[in-house]
Amino acid sequence: MDITARFLAFTLLGATWVLWLLVGLSVLSFAVMIERAWYFATRRLSAETLAADMRDLLALEGEAPSSDAVNAALAGAKSRERHRFERRLAYLGTLGSNAPFIGLFGTVLGIIKAFHDLAGNQAGGVSVVMAGISEALVSTAVGLLVAIPAVVAYNTFNRRVRAHMGQVEWMAHLALEHIKAPAAEVG
Repeated sequence: MDITARFLAFTLLGATWVLWLLVGLSVLSFAVMIERAWYFATRRLSAETLAADMRDLLALEGEAPSSDAVNAALAGAKSRERHRFERRLAYLGTLGSNAPFIGLFGTVLGIIKAFHDLAGNQAGGVSVVMAGISEALVSTAVGLLVAIPAVVAYNTFNRRVRAHMGQVEWMAHLALEHIKAPAAEVG
């Protein structure tokens, strides 16, 4: 069997499996949206939390950490916060940009199958092709239906990450004071 025949056999499976793939990706997408919405709704920033993160990072430095070490700990604590806020957002962005292509792939597979069915049943005429093409176009519609909420959620959560990171910057300066205060009391 040559490679063309193998690919044709694959395409004749149709677009049904692509639709199930999109449904599965959509379920995962909504799970991520719900988890991120809950996280942002319940996450409270505090200077004490950032100071604790900084102290953990400075624990490796010893008794009297240098100014460079304190600045590195500050940057590390801010980076940890950014990572916590951005968790799983890449999935939404990737799904939002690729779901239409997955749907289009299903459409192409469906159209190939429709024309193959027409070749096998020429007596059925245009109605055989039209039924197959209409089924195939469902894949594109579902791909868009999956992508649009993912893109909206991705953009919404990214805006919230930027807002939270502004708060983190402000809290980081307060945390720096929490770190420096015990050192001043000891000296």
